[in-house]
Amino acid sequence: MALPRVPIIKGPTIEAEAPGDQRGAYRWYVLALLTLTSAFSVADRLVFGILVEDIKAEFSLSDFELGLLGGAAFSLVYVLAGFPAARLADRSVRKNIVAAAIGFWSLMTAVCGLATGFWTLFMARTGVGVGEGCSGPSSQSLVADFFARGELAKAMGYLTIGASMGTAGGLLIGGQLAEAFGWRWAFALMGLPGLLIGALIYLTVREPVRGRYAPAGTDMAQQPLGATIRSLVTNRVFMGLALGWAVQIMIGYALAFWMAAVMLRQFPISTGEVGLYLGFTFFLGGIPGPILGGYVTQWLCGRDERWRAWLPGAVSLGCVVPLALSLTSSSFVAFLGWFGLAYAIYVASQAGILSGIQASVEPASRGFAVAIALFFNNLVGQALGLAVIGAVSDALAPTQGASALAIAVFGVCLASGLAAMAIFAWTAAQMGPTGYLEKMRTG
Repeated sequence: MALPRVPIIKGPTIEAEAPGDQRGAYRWYVLALLTLTSAFSVADRLVFGILVEDIKAEFSLSDFELGLLGGAAFSLVYVLAGFPAARLADRSVRKNIVAAAIGFWSLMTAVCGLATGFWTLFMARTGVGVGEGCSGPSSQSLVADFFARGELAKAMGYLTIGASMGTAGGLLIGGQLAEAFGWRWAFALMGLPGLLIGALIYLTVREPVRGRYAPAGTDMAQQPLGATIRSLVTNRVFMGLALGWAVQIMIGYALAFWMAAVMLRQFPISTGEVGLYLGFTFFLGGIPGPILGGYVTQWLCGRDERWRAWLPGAVSLGCVVPLALSLTSSSFVAFLGWFGLAYAIYVASQAGILSGIQASVEPASRGFAVAIALFFNNLVGQALGLAVIGAVSDALAPTQGASALAIAVFGVCLASGLAAMAIFAWTAAQMGPTGYLEKMRTG
């Protein structure tokens, strides 16, 4: 028998809740769909990484230009689209926003295969950025209303698997498609499945009650835009997590975007083989890492909430050690083994960051908070990070040859790890004076 749905009027939208939404299988079904959405978001964004050598050869591009296509072309419009979409997410039906977003960016991914040069590919990549910029705030806000705070780190850990699946899938599937049909068809075929996922979200996901698990006395009304921005930028815990994440994720984008090119330049191997081996390595490191990180974060935060910042800080620098061993290895097997460990350590931090961002802000501003975090995330982590690595690689190429890119990747990751560790340590120190810890005890 179908469960009755009770409409609850909250401001300008109607939100529906069924009794089974709070506990049981349905909320995990929603989380699975959102995780799949995240997977295709990252896959469609980073499939470019396995295709860069073919695109570079056809259009005669430099590493710096490839960095712009991988980062700036996507990120600049991503952050601009994210703010109005996040504002809408804080007062409208979030599942509809996610459904429309994945449909649009999937279509634009396919359009990338029609590019005739740098600028046409640049414009197609901006379309992918517009679509993906609308999805993240709504997805994370939905998860926070399907899972209580005590389970939120675990749920965010599972959501983070989507990024690992997408990174691996983009490389593995994209590499095989490129080898079989060419890079243009690889873009086209990678984009199509997102249309089906969008339809499933629109037709089967119920919008949950907003702020269902918020502490007693929480203000549920959406504030004017100016007041929302002021409340977020003066929230030291939120800003510390957002800025630490932005600096730290330079490591994630460096690994996801540039490692395929590093392998192709350092080992006698084909694009399809790189996609296969590197993709499986991303799976092997990226699936257990977020799950374990979510459970460890949940366990540690049960003892001290500051672990939401301490753990990402330790991980930011800890993953650089096996990365160094990977990049300096002359053995293909050792290269992949150390890389898989580095990636598993890196992604273990994401549950703490994402759950901390949701816990540190009011329910009525969660979507906009994610948009601000992603603003820094994409401009610093993706646009700046990828371009800097490309520029450093070009500068080192005359003296370092094929090793230039690996040196550039390691240098940027090391600097990112050190800076992120310092920012997260500062954030943990702010949790007491700002009242965050007291709020978590009474929530």
